Amino acid sequence: MRKVIKLIVLMVMVIIIIIGSIIMNLNKEEQDQIIPISSQKELEKIYSQETEEESIMSLLLKMPFSLLASASEAYNSSISDVKFPNISSTEFNEDNSIPINIVKSKETKEYSTTNIQVENVDEADITKTDGNYIYSLSENNVVITDVKKTEEMKIVARISENDSNTMPEDLILYQDKLVIIYEKIKSSLYYNSRYNNKNTTYIAVYNISNPEKPKQIKNYEIEQPYYTSRCIEGKLYVIASGRLKKEDEKIITYYQEDKKQVDPGFSNISRIRDLNTDCQTILSMLNLNNMDEKVKISSYLMDIENAYVSENNIYLLNEKYEGRTFQEPKITDIFGWKGLMGVVEGAYIEDEIAEYYTEIYKFNLLEDGSIKFDKTVSEKGRIINQFSVDEYENNLRLAVYDDEGSRIIILNENMKKIGETENLAKGEIMYSSRFLGNKAYLVTYKTVDPLFVVDLSNPTAPKVLGKLKIPGYSTYLHPYDENHIIGIGMQTEEKVNRNSNGKVTSTTAIITGMKMALFDVSDVNNPIQISDTVIGDRKTTSAILTNHKALLFSKEKQLLAIPVNNYEEDFEIKTSNNTYSTMIDDYSRYNKEYISEGYFVYHINLTDGFQLKGTITHDKTKSRYPYYKQSRLLRGLYIENNLYTISEDYIKINTLQDLKEVSQIKVKED
Repeated sequence: MRKVIKLIVLMVMVIIIIIGSIIMNLNKEEQDQIIPISSQKELEKIYSQETEEESIMSLLLKMPFSLLASASEAYNSSISDVKFPNISSTEFNEDNSIPINIVKSKETKEYSTTNIQVENVDEADITKTDGNYIYSLSENNVVITDVKKTEEMKIVARISENDSNTMPEDLILYQDKLVIIYEKIKSSLYYNSRYNNKNTTYIAVYNISNPEKPKQIKNYEIEQPYYTSRCIEGKLYVIASGRLKKEDEKIITYYQEDKKQVDPGFSNISRIRDLNTDCQTILSMLNLNNMDEKVKISSYLMDIENAYVSENNIYLLNEKYEGRTFQEPKITDIFGWKGLMGVVEGAYIEDEIAEYYTEIYKFNLLEDGSIKFDKTVSEKGRIINQFSVDEYENNLRLAVYDDEGSRIIILNENMKKIGETENLAKGEIMYSSRFLGNKAYLVTYKTVDPLFVVDLSNPTAPKVLGKLKIPGYSTYLHPYDENHIIGIGMQTEEKVNRNSNGKVTSTTAIITGMKMALFDVSDVNNPIQISDTVIGDRKTTSAILTNHKALLFSKEKQLLAIPVNNYEEDFEIKTSNNTYSTMIDDYSRYNKEYISEGYFVYHINLTDGFQLKGTITHDKTKSRYPYYKQSRLLRGLYIENNLYTISEDYIKINTLQDLKEVSQIKVKED
């Protein structure tokens, strides 16, 4: 009998120790949001999707009911204070003007640069210039073209990895260095996707002090697909994201630097508390000012859908859908025979109200360029893109929307909410947003386009000042100056549906063409549209609808230019019951060949509004398809008083004044 009692006491002590260990681990995790990975075994566990929460719950549910009650109480107590993880900046100059991306080269040439979101934070693009040379993509080549003499352009170099599966994606130009970011396609499927688990990101740095003889001085490769990049005062940040990969039955933890494998093991991989995922995001930093420094690599188990980068911080964002809740076991089961036998089980049930959350992961950029994880929070609602996020005077501003409408949220530098607007336009979807100094502009849409102006001068009490309703919607907002905003999107026509009795049953909207509008917001309580223009018809789209880098704008030169596609066949997109993302998918997945892509050049000012100066196209020299007559235009830029249009086939120069052609050069190899 004594032996039995001793055995029971021993079992109870073992169980208490196990419970205590669990609680200690939970308390320890609560202290820090970031948790270093401790072993390859832990990575394997995450890879196989065995979450810690499931393991703990499984252990507790297998205990006898009397111990289950105390363990559950301890568990709930330990997490009672844990909050669910809660998520551009164009700042005004001292004279309240908007900074324009204009650079002067050593020869005092004036030229345009990439249309970026945050001043001093350069974004990679498919075309770059230093005023004397143009660096552009043509299939799997990077082409360097000497444009110092406008009538005697010449290609001076081509850079290629001599591998058809290594495709250049983006370029960064910094002083005498050209950074080429490639995606290595290691799958039989020929497409780019960060969920294509075999693709990797390859970065090559070239010294172009002599552009005619570019010399590679650095390279490194990250074992995840390319996501985005930035360059801040010579610090190159490249972000790659995808799912954990296996090689030889082990999770890959290495990267390549100068063609040599570097494997820090699991020591540079961390996970976020309360986040269980097998998605990996890798952040890298290379100091372009000191090429002797090694690349800095760190990775985190998180998925991302958007990124915003200021001069001091990186914010990675992900959307989370809350539609299920874990239902605890019934009391009758716990205290019944199931509890005694340790076979009590809970279940997931669908919530009556499903909600979207935006998770924000904040990383500090240290003086030496190192990236340090700071905090993670979550906010109810969804963002659109990077322009839904903005850092201003150490506060983070967010534009989010959900079924209740759209609103602005303001977080302080500790990621604590300090201000929030009321919900705007319930039942409508937010299509664009832009933060400019102490104001924010939102465009929501259902069948008409309300433009909201929001005052953010008091971050603890942001308030809506005024709104304007017009047909159509804008997917991109760009500052003209302090008091005027340009909106680019689609023109729509409202359609009223009636039944046989003439009663209105519903309203829908049909896209009838592209649209650009100029808004006067000097009277913030009463914004007005002072000019607009409709481009093409329902067969017309443009890269600017989804990519801000496609815009060329200069207030001083009274210039606005965008690429425009026109398709051979008519197509119809209805806007009712669609979200922003599905609308964009409709454009990008439309599988008809376009018959032309023109570069539309406008004269723009506050008096005349939009005045089309002309259209530039690049004719193909050869084509097997009679309807596919034009080359794909990549970008436009200006140097001094000339406009340069760059495609995969040609570079063409036209005068800015009257678009008279100066010269052209073929860049694509036969």
